Amino acid sequence: MHQTTRPHHSPEHPSRLIPNNMTKTIREQLAEKPHNGDPQSVQYIGTVEAYDKWAEVYDIDGNFLQRLDTIEVRALLPQLLDRVSMRFQTQSQSSPLKFIDMGCGTGRNTIQLLEALSLQQSRAISAPAEVVGLDASTGMLDLARSAIQTAVAEKELQHTQISLGIIDLLQGASSKTQLPPSLQEGAACVISTLVLEHIPVKEFFEAAAAMMMPGAYLLVTNMHADMGAISQAGFTDPQTGVKIRPTSYCHSVIEVRTAAEKAGFQVESPIGEDGEKWVLERGIDEQLGEALGPRAKKWVGIRVWFGICFSKKT
Repeated sequence: MHQTTRPHHSPEHPSRLIPNNMTKTIREQLAEKPHNGDPQSVQYIGTVEAYDKWAEVYDIDGNFLQRLDTIEVRALLPQLLDRVSMRFQTQSQSSPLKFIDMGCGTGRNTIQLLEALSLQQSRAISAPAEVVGLDASTGMLDLARSAIQTAVAEKELQHTQISLGIIDLLQGASSKTQLPPSLQEGAACVISTLVLEHIPVKEFFEAAAAMMMPGAYLLVTNMHADMGAISQAGFTDPQTGVKIRPTSYCHSVIEVRTAAEKAGFQVESPIGEDGEKWVLERGIDEQLGEALGPRAKKWVGIRVWFGICFSKKT
């Protein structure tokens, strides 16, 4: 994996202790900045509608943040799953452990989760598992269903049950009522990658807590606030050439940690190669910019991604 730039200061730096105004979206914050504007026509629409439209080109439009997230999650999953297996090994002998990809999109990291579980099971350190991918966009779920079926067949990922379903994370704790019966007792592990940008932090963590067992792990990755202060998620409609942007929020790592703790989570001891840090932050350097594609090059020197591992308090 290519070396990425490291943070220039710790997350506890005073500049990170000032929370954002959570009533404002990135669109509203950017509008307040002088001389800020997209060079092309921009249409702001609801998040679900935007992702239904985005689904057709989501995996092929050269989004470098998705590519970076895929690299980072691939590296983190084996360590995360080993921790889950160790913590819940007694329970796993009686029934499959439940894993959720919360905001699974096209199944990009759902497939990586299935692959990591398959590798873990081949090493005989884990019982069978059940994976559930949840998303608000039916367009994304349609693509996820096809991609997962292909991956399961091609890579012979036969040891894990897999299903997909609809979830509205904006409902917070009430979103539990949308879960399938198999998840009512809670999951042992939830991953949620590049989703938090579109949800207020309070509702996001309340929804996650409602679908997890005590002691369960939660891996969250998201666009870094340094990137969110400049831009947000979006895509160009290939038919009209119009830039489509969903609702987005600029969440700092401190805001995320504070909201998680209020919802009943605690930060886990670090995973990844940054052994002493509770949060992994990634910036773009020249080498990584080349590897991630043309759209990454203008972000050299800027932190664009972060990841944190939590567990639900017992």
